[in-house]
Amino acid sequence: MAFEEKIKELLDKRSLAKQGGGDKRIAKQHEQGKFTARERIALLLDEGSFEEFDMFVTHRCVNFDMQKQSFLGDGVVTGYGTIEGRLVYVFAQDFTVFGGSLSETMALKICKLMDQAMKVGAPVIGLNDSGGARIQEGSNALAGYSEIFERNILASGVVPQISAIFGPCAGGAVYSPALTDFIFMSKENSYMFLTGPKVVKTVTGEDVTVDKLGGAMVHATKSGVAHFVGETEEETIQKIRELVGYIPSNNFEEAPYVATEDPIDRLEDTLNSIIPENPNQAYDVKDVITAIVDDGKFFEVHEHFAANLVVGFARMGGMSIGLVANQPKVMAGVLDCNSSRKGARFVRFCDAFNIPIVTLVDVPGFLPGTGQEYNGVIVHGAKMLYAFGEATVPKVTVTLRKSYGGAHIVMSCKQLRSDINYAWPTAQIAVMGASGATEVLHGRAIKEITDPEEQAAFIAKKEQEYNDQFANPYNAAKYGYIDDVIEPRNTRFRVIRALQALSTKKDSLPIKKHCNLPL
Repeated sequence: MAFEEKIKELLDKRSLAKQGGGDKRIAKQHEQGKFTARERIALLLDEGSFEEFDMFVTHRCVNFDMQKQSFLGDGVVTGYGTIEGRLVYVFAQDFTVFGGSLSETMALKICKLMDQAMKVGAPVIGLNDSGGARIQEGSNALAGYSEIFERNILASGVVPQISAIFGPCAGGAVYSPALTDFIFMSKENSYMFLTGPKVVKTVTGEDVTVDKLGGAMVHATKSGVAHFVGETEEETIQKIRELVGYIPSNNFEEAPYVATEDPIDRLEDTLNSIIPENPNQAYDVKDVITAIVDDGKFFEVHEHFAANLVVGFARMGGMSIGLVANQPKVMAGVLDCNSSRKGARFVRFCDAFNIPIVTLVDVPGFLPGTGQEYNGVIVHGAKMLYAFGEATVPKVTVTLRKSYGGAHIVMSCKQLRSDINYAWPTAQIAVMGASGATEVLHGRAIKEITDPEEQAAFIAKKEQEYNDQFANPYNAAKYGYIDDVIEPRNTRFRVIRALQALSTKKDSLPIKKHCNLPL
């Protein structure tokens, strides 16, 4: 074969591989409002940066006459490229080839990609659109999934792992995204579940649609499986690009520094009056967050799940930070099972990847009731407690208002090795609120007063005494549990200076094989 013919053969094969399952199947993908695997990669990565691996791989299966059907690439596109100039590895399942089903060779391609990403220390982004295991391959497909899961586990805490769901993701396939750090779903066509509606109907008798069983908003609001939801595939992919900008490439690096013209000593006068006079009145903690971070930009994580706790990324003085804040606007900012899980997971990610944590506290306690106790609020609260106590990254805590009981401890208190703890003058740090404390401390005396007016006056007096003693930050400050009481409008400056001072912090944990987090 002449040299020119060999070149032509190469180009023809490349062209064939890029066609995936062919024009008809690509057209059907578009009719369903979905992009192809290659179109998604083009949207995700910087233009012209993608370098592909294993374009010519084909499956090895001969069962059910599978050898008669073969496609170059075998249903997944793998390679590397850049996002804003930073290296990432990406795989995108191609639904036009055997419904994106996972074969032995597809798994080998994905595993090769993940192994390479681990070696060089770069994030792995998986774009999922698959009908599940390729049935014709039997145990080989199951072994392929297992190989991927093992690499997800080994890569955890070493390189960031991001999953996006742009179609079906069912059965065993859901476990790879579940093992990664963040899951994105598109509202249009994505869903995740272990067992589909037909199996649910057969086993439980329950009628449920695909969307109600495992749609994007179900996982964003009810299960907490999805961290982000995009209205469209384009919006979802743009969110992935934005997230990558806040996180480092691996556990040995720092997150990218982004210069800002927002001065660190900018005073935010609105914060001096944001806390209502009535201690039971709500306000939006996101107003505090946007007031103190660079340029008012806050990238919220798990926005639709357990909204009584707010978590997400921002920058302060150009540094990427993780923010954890109670939300008085939702359930008075109490902690419960879901918010504790949400907070613990986020804190552990930040700690694994060297992202400082800023905590804003306004928490009246844990949500009481049999529902919470039966669902294990003790263990879930312990997860968050454990996460903050284990974290060795710089930790700065600002108590805005209430900080009561066990919830005070859980929210990155000084004894959990928080580095710098500030409080606003409106802070109230105590075992419980004045009403509950008065009932416990003076319950017998209250019962002995028979006149209702006298009883009410007595209660009011004792509550005021309790408030005078504890409804301020100075009691904690005199013991050194609060490092300083700061003027609210000066919060941005004080926090950034604290983070700068802590930038060289070194802390360690006792030598161990691994922890036994209360899962």
